[in-house]
Amino acid sequence: MRIATFNINGIKARLPRLLEWLEETRPDIACLQEIKTQDEGFPAEEFERIGYGAIRHGQKSFNGVAILARDAKPVEVQRGLLGEPEDEHSRYMEADVNGLRVASIYLPNGNPQPGPKFDYKLRWMERLRTRAAELLALEIPVVLTGDYNVIPHSHDIWAPTALLDDALRQPESIAAYRRILAEGWTDALASHYPQGGVWTYWDYQAGAWQKDHGFRIDHFLLSPAVADRLQACGVDKDHRAREKASDHAPVWVELD
Repeated sequence: MRIATFNINGIKARLPRLLEWLEETRPDIACLQEIKTQDEGFPAEEFERIGYGAIRHGQKSFNGVAILARDAKPVEVQRGLLGEPEDEHSRYMEADVNGLRVASIYLPNGNPQPGPKFDYKLRWMERLRTRAAELLALEIPVVLTGDYNVIPHSHDIWAPTALLDDALRQPESIAAYRRILAEGWTDALASHYPQGGVWTYWDYQAGAWQKDHGFRIDHFLLSPAVADRLQACGVDKDHRAREKASDHAPVWVELD
């Protein structure tokens, strides 16, 4: 079984690239982030045409997550995280697919920091930790994947001294991410590439792609039952080089 995550950075603008990737790689489950459309504008029929059922949690012009399943329809379990009733951002969706509980996550960026956006990021991460603990307690196979907007280690960015003032690299962000991991989750790419050097994002600015100035912010967190089944993982880097591509590349895991 192949599960993938892809921050598409606008599903309407990138739909040809997204369909191209789905048809070329045929993941069993695909979690999308930053779809940037309301639910009624989501192109579900395009995915159905190539054999994918889809659910979405959209928002006008910003954020938005979705889950696709090949030859199946994901069964929605939860949208959004509890803890802040006034939070209307579409950043979390959870579903059951083919015997797995899967969540598509678009964690807040947090910039500029310090400030309200960074405070919101840290609160959101604590709310995610609470939900992740509830899922572990169920003792079911769970995958939490998406754009976490956290660079966990200095070897997860092209230069150890880069972006030190950015919210993605703050000690508080990294500590919050590690608190989630410490409760029993496995960071799939980190487990297979402990030396780092694997990027999932390259900015559109300053020739970042051409210089390979990337970093890793798209992560797979696996519950113990899933981590035991992990066979391979990687990044579909070549899709970042295509015309009108997202600034993220798709990331995937393969399970036994």
